[in-house]
Amino acid sequence: MRINTNVSSLTAQEAATNTTKSITGSLEKLSTGLKINKASDDASGLAIADKLRTQATSINQGIANGNSAVSLLQIADKSMGEQSNILDTVKAKLIQANTDTTSDEGRMSIGKDIKKLLEQLNNIAKQTNYNGRNLISDSAGTAGSTSHVFQVGEKATNTIKMAAVTSNTTGLALTTLSAAIGSSGTITKGNASLGQTAIDTAINKLNGFRGDIGSTQNQVESAVRNLMTQATNVKAAESIIRDVDYAAESANFNKQNIVAQAGSYAISQANAVQQNVSRLLQ
Repeated sequence: MRINTNVSSLTAQEAATNTTKSITGSLEKLSTGLKINKASDDASGLAIADKLRTQATSINQGIANGNSAVSLLQIADKSMGEQSNILDTVKAKLIQANTDTTSDEGRMSIGKDIKKLLEQLNNIAKQTNYNGRNLISDSAGTAGSTSHVFQVGEKATNTIKMAAVTSNTTGLALTTLSAAIGSSGTITKGNASLGQTAIDTAINKLNGFRGDIGSTQNQVESAVRNLMTQATNVKAAESIIRDVDYAAESANFNKQNIVAQAGSYAISQANAVQQNVSRLLQ
């Protein structure tokens, strides 16, 4: 029997140390809710989970971009809806001016009304913006807006485009009607007749612009719904890799606790064996 090196005790201590490390790791997982807390827990799993987390973050930003794009398009559409009301009113006034029951003085009043309405149409075009970006004309209200490009997705190529809009008297071809009224605000019966054709063309063009905005909004909303589904699936995939299974880990923690208790008993018994040597010396 040897007493200088208690091999049994050393073996039991080594096992107890490893068990303590396992208990510490299990407690860390239970306290954080994560199966992977550091690279050494699962190096490949950590790399995959981090990539999935980045993907989910990017997708969520794409969703936010899409929702902002919908707000932008709704602002443009509402403003053009008011412009549509203006054109309806102008057409009605032109019809009123194109009848012999309206006097020259009445046509003068109608001309002034139409002039003010066309000015307001341009004001709406000039003032309609989202975060400083003009939507349906340039900032001066005389030329078209720039085209709109929305990134709705995680990649730079995941974009939805909408063509430039020129929803003012220039873009709607109403400059001739505006010039016909003149600075005096007078409109003749002949100009009223010609103006009706111009207004009909303008209404059709405005409806075309609104149709483009509506179809673009539908496209963006569809992309957002698809991204929301993707985000859910990606987060679920990350959860499977990164998140701890509490039922399984609790069972493992209890097991390691039992093993630790058994290890402590084994160390005490290994030390007790050495006491038998003292009996040989008595």
